[in-house]
Amino acid sequence: MDMKLKSVAVFCGASKGTTQNYTDAAKAMGQTIAEQGLTLVYGGGEVGLMGTVANAALDAGGEVIGVITKSLEKLEIAHTGLTQLEVVGTMAERKERMAELSDGFISMPGGYGTLDELFEMITWTQLSIHSKPNALLNINNYFEHLLAFINTATESGFIQAHFRDMIIQDVDPSRLLEKLERFEVPAKKLY
Repeated sequence: MDMKLKSVAVFCGASKGTTQNYTDAAKAMGQTIAEQGLTLVYGGGEVGLMGTVANAALDAGGEVIGVITKSLEKLEIAHTGLTQLEVVGTMAERKERMAELSDGFISMPGGYGTLDELFEMITWTQLSIHSKPNALLNINNYFEHLLAFINTATESGFIQAHFRDMIIQDVDPSRLLEKLERFEVPAKKLY
């Protein structure tokens, strides 16, 4: 059963990374989200890939909702040109609010914060806290080692194969959004 996405959260770095490919991918992701009539939900920053994906969506006429913590508001230079900016107290509240506002999640290259967001949303799907899809925009094979680790964890019996398989990935933003819409929550039990 395909779901109809209305909004998508994008998790990505407050840095631009070391190659132009990351910036180009963030621009393409933001533009594609807007062109498909979806609302972009993201971490509310003006810098790094976060700012790039938001600006690309805005430039393409899209709606963009940022969610940022009070402490990061100054550190990440909160984006003041968004459709909506919400300021919350904690990182936990930030993730919870982004999850409430989104029908699915896309992780792009980023650091510890991005990985934290990625794994929390996957875990929430696994635990049936929500039934939303999780995807990786795998630019420059950025997530290959992470996916290899997840395969090792699966082969070692710590992640069940049906939960490993719920991580969607692609290098093309349009195809990735199509895969998000086709996502079905695994019917298998947790243990």
